[in-house]
Amino acid sequence: MAKAFSIEDGNLAQIPITSSRTRLYKDLDLEFLNRPSGDIYKKTDAAAVKQAIKNLLMTNRFEKPFRPNFGGGLNEFLFSLSTEFDEIDIQERVFDVITSYEPRAAVQKVNVTLLPDNNSINVTVVFQVISTREVVELTLSLVRLR
Repeated sequence: MAKAFSIEDGNLAQIPITSSRTRLYKDLDLEFLNRPSGDIYKKTDAAAVKQAIKNLLMTNRFEKPFRPNFGGGLNEFLFSLSTEFDEIDIQERVFDVITSYEPRAAVQKVNVTLLPDNNSINVTVVFQVISTREVVELTLSLVRLR
């Protein structure tokens, strides 16, 4: 089945069509602080993507209805720090979750530090925001409270 194009499209078999469009990523600041104008603050570009990745990683699996695999579920690693898994398991989970559910970011590096004596995990994610080519570093510290 051949596609029909108009005369204005030109010869599409030989001339590549390239387009460049800059996208602005916008999101609400989840701290919900009031601005002097009465509105709430907004996050844009890299800050919006960074906030989305943080929320994605902190969301537990089965927490979102009808999407059981959504979320990083990093809290489950806190209750078995030295027995069932290692840093590589957490790195793979973080990489898989971000590549599956956050198309605005390209993960470059994930560093995980387990501190079983302190009941904590430190996760550092270095990613690139797709439209701006900006490299951002996000550090999460998860601590189990007794």
